[in-house]
Amino acid sequence: MKITIVGFGNIGKTFASSFITSRFIKAEDVKIISRAIPNPNEMLGIPSANFTTLVSSQIQESDIVLLAIKPQDFHAVADDLKKFVSKQQILFSVMAGVSIDKIKSRLGVEKVVRSMPNLGTQVGLGMSVFSASTETDRKDLFIIQNLINTTGKSIYVEDESLINPATAVSGSGPAYVFYFMNAMIKAAEDLGFNYSEAELLVRQTFLGAIHLQSAFGLSNEDLIAKVASKGGTTESALRVFENHSLGKIINAAIVEANLRAIELGN
Repeated sequence: MKITIVGFGNIGKTFASSFITSRFIKAEDVKIISRAIPNPNEMLGIPSANFTTLVSSQIQESDIVLLAIKPQDFHAVADDLKKFVSKQQILFSVMAGVSIDKIKSRLGVEKVVRSMPNLGTQVGLGMSVFSASTETDRKDLFIIQNLINTTGKSIYVEDESLINPATAVSGSGPAYVFYFMNAMIKAAEDLGFNYSEAELLVRQTFLGAIHLQSAFGLSNEDLIAKVASKGGTTESALRVFENHSLGKIINAAIVEANLRAIELGN
């Protein structure tokens, strides 16, 4: 199987590295179209001859074309791509906000898969949600899901409109976690710890909590009850969260992120 990756920024490099490291695709079968040719130490073992700054007929040799460019650059790049892509190829997009129908229309293709990955893909712990055009068959979807899963885990949804909520939850989600962690670190500093101590306290707490959730198979409510004894310190903290409607604030924030994802798509 051969693939051309259009765009070699963070997401393009992440997917290229994951495909090659997992041995799903050979380095020599990966071609890169980028604004600039990277330094040899950034080529991930891909032959230097496989890098180019121009879209050409060579793209026709690939079974899959991965669009890893910024959505605002799509229309400019599409003018060149549409001359060479074909209806037999799978167009795999990780562009935020660019719909399947828009990709089909601009490029004159049929098999389009649209995915929303998150930052965790960079360490092999990503969460991706993907959808596909009706012309994409089960074999195509199986191949794409295997590719995506080299970067973490994935969920397939028939309804493409769920990509926007996925963007709001898992796409933006790491930033919410980092925001909460930062607030806890600052609180720990206010209570007397230095930054290094506070950061370790919080990071290890989050790491342990995630592993506990995975290991125990309990609901979050049950896990909270395991920590929050009656009349104890945790119960006091949780009461503050409830009094300030923290759950509703988080819900409102994700709803707002979803609305913005819809706006960007239009």
